[in-house]
Amino acid sequence: MKALTKTDFNFPGQKSVYHGKVRDVYNINGEQLVMVATDRISAFDVVLPEGIPYKGQMLNQIAAKFLDATTDICPNWKVATPDPMVTVGVLCEGFPVEMIVRGYLCGSAWRAYKSGVREICGVKLPEGMKENQKFPEPIVTPTTKAEMGLHDEDISKEEILAQGLATPEEYATLEKYTLALFKRGTEIAAERGLILVDTKYEFGKHNGTIYLMDEIHTPDSSRYFYADGYQERFEKGEAQKQLSKEFVREWLMENGFQGKEGQKVPEMTPAIVESISERYIELFENITGEKFVKEDTSNIAERIEKNVMAFLK
Repeated sequence: MKALTKTDFNFPGQKSVYHGKVRDVYNINGEQLVMVATDRISAFDVVLPEGIPYKGQMLNQIAAKFLDATTDICPNWKVATPDPMVTVGVLCEGFPVEMIVRGYLCGSAWRAYKSGVREICGVKLPEGMKENQKFPEPIVTPTTKAEMGLHDEDISKEEILAQGLATPEEYATLEKYTLALFKRGTEIAAERGLILVDTKYEFGKHNGTIYLMDEIHTPDSSRYFYADGYQERFEKGEAQKQLSKEFVREWLMENGFQGKEGQKVPEMTPAIVESISERYIELFENITGEKFVKEDTSNIAERIEKNVMAFLK
């Protein structure tokens, strides 16, 4: 099994390239972006040393499916998917915040709550909540978009407005879109026997219009629980069966890595890499309700280049 961990394309009209943690983004004539979902995997804001076969294809295809399923809620950046690992879209100027929306108390929010915190990003949390408990209404807890290697920081609506990261009108639109997209994602998940627990959205502007950008409802940007057995596990205080990248974080933590200084990423053996790839396929099939079809990986970069070149012509 081969994995694509780096790209170095030179497309016609290419002005620049940005290598993110997982995606490589090519700017074409300052008008379009060619976004390649690589097989890199990150956790604790660190890119892990081994790529995960088929991960980029899965992420790109899930995101494309959900972008298409939400065009009635808000405009989004997607124009086409010329390759299973590539989305071409409208170049937007991104807001420097990520809109995180939570339907349940878990993950970092639960860790903060357990330590006595009762307000996240300016949102007050009720007393007496338990881990994985559903909020009365979904809450929006934005973070700043950190530079590579730095951690995203929680930020409140008031701080976003005070720092001029968005105008009051823009923020109202971001929040409206965020809650509407989460509602749609929740409905689609329920049809698949899943609970959409929390997720993040990124937005940008193009010609004065706000667009949804990047990925949506993928296991890298979202956490899902299986609906079956949720209530029983919750009442017993047991861990939920979940569909997300959390299993990778748990494996790292069990092996003494949390992205802290001086810590070393544990060895990713071929067996570990293969098991992560298989878990991602399970995620794909559960989230989309479709069978995953593995693309030819004999020369991924060549295939992508050919498909993107044909599209740009």
